[in-house]
Amino acid sequence: MIPGEILSPEVQAPDALPTTEAEERVSVATQWQLMWWRFRKHKLALVSSVVVVIFYVSAAGADFLAYSDPLASDAQRGLIAPQAVHFFYSGQFGPYVYGLSGQRDPQTFKRVYVDDPNVKVPITFFAQGFAYTLFGLIPMDRHLIGVSGEGRTAENSLFLLGTDQQGRDQFSRLMYATRISLLIGLASVILSLILGVLLGGLSGYLGGTVDTIIQRLIEILRSIPTIPLWMGLAAAVPKEWTIEQVFFTMTLIFSLFSWTELARVVRGRFLSLREEDFITAAELIGCSRLRIIHHHLVPSFLSHIIAATTLALPAIVIFETSLSFLGLGMRPPAISWGVMLQEASNVQTAAISPWLLWPAIPVIVAILAFNFLGDGLRDAADPYGI
Repeated sequence: MIPGEILSPEVQAPDALPTTEAEERVSVATQWQLMWWRFRKHKLALVSSVVVVIFYVSAAGADFLAYSDPLASDAQRGLIAPQAVHFFYSGQFGPYVYGLSGQRDPQTFKRVYVDDPNVKVPITFFAQGFAYTLFGLIPMDRHLIGVSGEGRTAENSLFLLGTDQQGRDQFSRLMYATRISLLIGLASVILSLILGVLLGGLSGYLGGTVDTIIQRLIEILRSIPTIPLWMGLAAAVPKEWTIEQVFFTMTLIFSLFSWTELARVVRGRFLSLREEDFITAAELIGCSRLRIIHHHLVPSFLSHIIAATTLALPAIVIFETSLSFLGLGMRPPAISWGVMLQEASNVQTAAISPWLLWPAIPVIVAILAFNFLGDGLRDAADPYGI
């Protein structure tokens, strides 16, 4: 071969063949890009992420979505069945519901309401209703949907999901219950994340006496029986406490008992990473221990923390719902998924008015969405896996 001659592509060595465009993108991609490419292959996780976003948007705008005051009661309109929405009127789009006509049940002698096809109550968008403060900052009285004269009488009101025994609108209460239940889970996860990363990081990085004390504390907390503890706490909470005080207390207690599992995971990761060269280099240049934990160790497995947090959130949500259902968590006049389901715990009531069980549907959907999202994030946390 003549010196300096360039081989044609057909005779070049295999190692010299040009790489494909996909391989080139992977070779220069960041860790977060690799995680996103892996995550979007998980179709259920993508759908679940949209569902979770919808839930939290609904929780943030519960005041705007609710068309009736969730605490407004009227014994005259108790246990009204859900109204069917008709979307077209005279061939044009115009949602409406039938008016309600009050009658006396000949067997129970109670006043019941049935649809009156001769009366059509139009549903309007951005209707005026009860006053509230949007995001705690903006005074408003507009709601996404509503009807003219809503709240005056049962005959011209809107009850998409019916009413409970006290005549309170179930749809509006469900919006507020979604906010409370999801906020308890989110606030508890954030606090437990801080405690788990901090105490687990100190335990794994420092070792010795600090590690022994933190691990014994974790074992003590995990050995406490849950139900008797909550029974004692429910009895100890003063009856005159406000909803905000009960909310803060439940969030704090959930956090104190949910950080232990994450702390052990963080400790194990720190034990395997603290002897790495980049940690030794950080120590040699004088970085403090907290800086090493925050800037060097935690970012190295941040994706695993995100996945663990996402999987822990539904556990806390369903735990709060279960405790409130048993009467050990949130209690009236507070509104949560568990409180609403507790009102349907009577078999006779559930048989007569099955729409009181409908709050169980968002609980199931939210738990499944959180779990599928957590599975997708857990797979995406290891983009090099099979």
